[in-house]
Amino acid sequence: MRILSFATDIEAPLDRVFVFFVPQRMTLWYAPEMETHFEVQGGAADFAPGQKVRITGQLGRREVSLTAVVTRYDWMRALEWRFRDAYGVRGRQLWLLEATASGTRVQMREEYEVEGRLSKLLEGVLMKPAVNRRDLRMLQNLKRLAEARPGARRP
Repeated sequence: MRILSFATDIEAPLDRVFVFFVPQRMTLWYAPEMETHFEVQGGAADFAPGQKVRITGQLGRREVSLTAVVTRYDWMRALEWRFRDAYGVRGRQLWLLEATASGTRVQMREEYEVEGRLSKLLEGVLMKPAVNRRDLRMLQNLKRLAEARPGARRP
């Protein structure tokens, strides 16, 4: 199992950061390069433990989809889900949020493993660097969005 861990400090209060941890706003920062769509079980507006979430998007010409099951959702503190995709990648993603003197600290931990002998051989060379870049991009997107001032013009 591969484990990746990242953290970023965001100069915004906890409540402004946490508003991006709801299904309708996660698409703004969670793999936006794939034009991600979230389908939440029952059409719920918020996540809840035990809830299934289907995440789909386009990566190049390929449709990518995964199913996640929310295992933890602590209001303004944490979101965790376990996931599995159509290619045999399965794992867990966890985000922890903590108020700091200058804003909010967000920690992300991703654990995943791949199936198949060839996939396991290529994982360290191809997949880990790609997942690493994607996770860092997602945190940078979240930071940019949360730090944006309401009413400010975007470049």
